[in-house]
Amino acid sequence: MNVIGITGGIGSGKSRVLAYLEEQFSAVVCQADHVAWELQKPGQNCYQEIVHEFGKEILNEDATINRSKLGKIVFADDKKLQKLNQIMHPAVKEYIVSLLEEEKKKGTNCFVIEAALLLEDNYAQICDELWYIYADEQVRRQRLKENRQYDDDKISTIMQNQLSEVSFREQCKVVIDNSGDFSDTCNQIKKAMKL
Repeated sequence: MNVIGITGGIGSGKSRVLAYLEEQFSAVVCQADHVAWELQKPGQNCYQEIVHEFGKEILNEDATINRSKLGKIVFADDKKLQKLNQIMHPAVKEYIVSLLEEEKKKGTNCFVIEAALLLEDNYAQICDELWYIYADEQVRRQRLKENRQYDDDKISTIMQNQLSEVSFREQCKVVIDNSGDFSDTCNQIKKAMKL
């Protein structure tokens, strides 16, 4: 089974690349964010620890975690972000590793892991290769404004908390430039998949 790790800055178009890999290459895609959301639900591994650490004011009326409130807290304070990461990242990685083992048993050909902190959390240990999805900063900002209605301040804050382009390029074997037309991106993906 080929295990590909995909990373890149916010707004680089990773979701679209993942959808393409699913559709065209029957890849099983696992997104660390989605795993984290699952593990933050009431009754799941990380829920109680997060509520204990950040207080009940981060909860919605139905006792679920309000990710927007939690996000505002952690992106305004590096120590709190670190604490959340200490709670979440080992649990997410453990979940992904168990999923990967299940897919191996099923005979899956391609398993794709997408994680914003793929490099920082040493996912290289469980991936055969790492891909960096790149897009110009201007393109990324435009996408985030159109698709998520983020303002410049929010975008800048998130981007400042992410690795530099140099770090991504140094650590990833494959670089896919997703700044332009998606058909060009598809050709790069086919080449990376050795078609």
